[in-house]
Amino acid sequence: LNTVISTFMIAVNDWTKQKCTNKEILTQFLVLLSPFAPHFSEEIWENMGNKNSISNEPWPKYIKEYLVEKQHEYPISFNGKMRFKIPIANNLSKEEIEKIVLGEEKTIKYLREKKPKKIIIIPGKIVNIVV
Repeated sequence: LNTVISTFMIAVNDWTKQKCTNKEILTQFLVLLSPFAPHFSEEIWENMGNKNSISNEPWPKYIKEYLVEKQHEYPISFNGKMRFKIPIANNLSKEEIEKIVLGEEKTIKYLREKKPKKIIIIPGKIVNIVV
């Protein structure tokens, strides 16, 4: 239960930052929220101008493509200590990720003209540069 509520809060925080006013998104979210906060959801549902009860609404459709992340925010570590994060597309090879990371201004600053002894890349997880 806590995980679901936490995920809802993350979504609401993201929509707030984006100043989301898309009625379709908010309506679908309200339907998802209703089993967890039925009275609250029903009241908002009515205030949105709906006549029927929210409990009679169909469950939102699962659309796989909406859940596929197109990029990952890679933590960049030097000798095992995380220094910064950069977003990198998920469809890149290790070589392409390495090229992007080594070209990053912050990486150049941390390397201080030293050559990395080893670069460990775990796709979708982390990049560690051993100096």
